[in-house]
Amino acid sequence: MAKKKRKQYVKLQCTQCGSVNYFVKKSKGMDSSGGKLSLRKYCPHCRKHTLHKEMKR
Repeated sequence: MAKKKRKQYVKLQCTQCGSVNYFVKKSKGMDSSGGKLSLRKYCPHCRKHTLHKEMKR
């Protein structure tokens, strides 16, 4: 029986205000490629779309 790859939950933190707004799944394949996940998402505290980066674990 094949093992399934386990997805990890990662916290995304706003680069402008520093608040943690999102929790997203990150596959193990992405983890080995290096670099942190960064997405442009809506921040309710800043009330605008800002860059959100992956926090340290």
